[in-house]
Amino acid sequence: MSDSTTTAAPTMTPERFSELFARMCRNIAEVIRGKDDVIGLTVVCLVAQGHLLLEDVPGVGKTSLAKALARTVHGVFGRVQFTPDLLPADVVGTSVWNQRDATFEFRPGPIFSNILLADEINRASPKTQSALLEAMAEEQVTADGTTRTLPDPFMVIATQNPLEHHGTHPLPESQLDRFLMKLSMGYPARADESAILERDGDHSRVSTLAPVVSARDVAAMSSFCSSVHVAPAITAYLLDLAEATRSHPQLQLGMSPRAGLGLQRAARVRAAASRRAYVIPDDIKALALPVLAHRVVVQPGAAIQGADAVAVLQQVLTAVPVPTDALR
Repeated sequence: MSDSTTTAAPTMTPERFSELFARMCRNIAEVIRGKDDVIGLTVVCLVAQGHLLLEDVPGVGKTSLAKALARTVHGVFGRVQFTPDLLPADVVGTSVWNQRDATFEFRPGPIFSNILLADEINRASPKTQSALLEAMAEEQVTADGTTRTLPDPFMVIATQNPLEHHGTHPLPESQLDRFLMKLSMGYPARADESAILERDGDHSRVSTLAPVVSARDVAAMSSFCSSVHVAPAITAYLLDLAEATRSHPQLQLGMSPRAGLGLQRAARVRAAASRRAYVIPDDIKALALPVLAHRVVVQPGAAIQGADAVAVLQQVLTAVPVPTDALR
């Protein structure tokens, strides 16, 4: 692959976009077997300039997926292992006294990366978790009174164990809303797990994975998606879904405006990956659960009766009429 820092990137076209998207998915699939849907959604999240939360039990490949994505993109990769004693400065960076110049010198933390792996994010204290808020919302950080811009693209991939596990802290709603998607890996199918056992895990496959796109390619893909048409009927459909979640009797907290914007961005990426210049309702419906399920809050009474966010959202998707005309 040519070095994108010395050669001009080719003009982005629908064909090139689809090719790069498929290339990234294939590369990650070299390491993550049998999880094509999760891989596709992860790449959608990256190109849509969103952040990803991976929640599942230990040992199912959350960290491997994040590392494989980072290896796939030729950019700067940072990793933070979140622990109870982790401090915000360990993530953002800190100023250190330089005796030679008799000045304070800022040493950036791992957050100054194109892709940041926040491993087991819910094991750190809420104070440290909040250090990511400004970065995730505004792609900048403020330290020692100075605001510094983060690289483009910038993506946080956070992994967490389910909340019932010992030593975990729940993420506040304000931080959950910063994640474009929340995904679960799930256990592999029998055939895929058999292949994993045959190669004995083969951790070296991640470390030897070669990049197939540059950070500039990803930035160009993100910019290209803004040209994907969203018809007024699709916009009205998004608004109908938002209103339905906010008025649903089983939901205490409905879909936020940020969630609507994120769902629209992700739908544009999905459309472009399919070589379409316009969004269709299927794009919205396919992405609604991973984009919305972690943002809505079920009423306590409904939760006691067994309702969960996914089930309620499925009811909403079934009840809200799908537009059938004026899509282009």
